[in-house]
Amino acid sequence: MDFLKLLKRNFLNTFREIFVYHYNSLEFRAKIYALMISANQHPKVENYILLRTQALEIYKNDEERAQILLDSTKEIVKKITSNQITTDFLVEDITRTLKLIPRYAKKIELEKLESFLQLA
Repeated sequence: MDFLKLLKRNFLNTFREIFVYHYNSLEFRAKIYALMISANQHPKVENYILLRTQALEIYKNDEERAQILLDSTKEIVKKITSNQITTDFLVEDITRTLKLIPRYAKKIELEKLESFLQLA
């Protein structure tokens, strides 16, 4: 990866809440995907490959936005696997967000999420 792209990616990851367009929406999706991936005690690389493929479909081949979704999801999964947060907490957070912003329910695409169950 070229140095400038890596620098930009790290910068956006650090300040994504400020600089990423509709970050809250992206973070909601990341939480949903993290919940699916963390259902397996030891997430597989295949989960992240599938997520990347789906992210590129969701964001119409916007490589940068897809990568931010992937990075955000990995970060949440890491928090779950290192016991910083629980899946119960994550479910409660997702539920709370849906009560505040009901339109986010449209972002839950069951057919895409079902493909993660096959990897478990």
